[in-house]
Amino acid sequence: MKKKKRLKKLIIVALVLSIYPLFVLIYTWSHVYQSELEGGRHGPLDAYRHTLASAVVSYTLSENAVSAVTSIMEWGEGETRLMDKHNNMIGAQIGANAKSFQDIEPEVRKYISEGMINSTDPARTTWLPKERWKDRRAW
Repeated sequence: MKKKKRLKKLIIVALVLSIYPLFVLIYTWSHVYQSELEGGRHGPLDAYRHTLASAVVSYTLSENAVSAVTSIMEWGEGETRLMDKHNNMIGAQIGANAKSFQDIEPEVRKYISEGMINSTDPARTTWLPKERWKDRRAW
């Protein structure tokens, strides 16, 4: 009987671990596809995607979860990795400070509207110069 209970717990954990990332991806990409931002790769839309996903993870889990995922997904030091790390940390702060889930997306959009090329300001999202953008919705 103990084996059945253990197996049931493992199945539940596996389901939760697979459903949570799916929730974050669906929420984020549904907003990305509705957005009219340009620069799906290396531009404002890319910054929006990273900032929004990180804000959701931070709000629902923690800023530490964003740091952990960022260290796995954004290893390396190239300018695109640095840009993604920068925007992920801003998203983590947005999520940590949000009073409700509904506050997240408008706050992210505000940060994107105030963002700029090659910003190192920890309160301003960043992206690469326009000539580096790739205008596609998906990676």
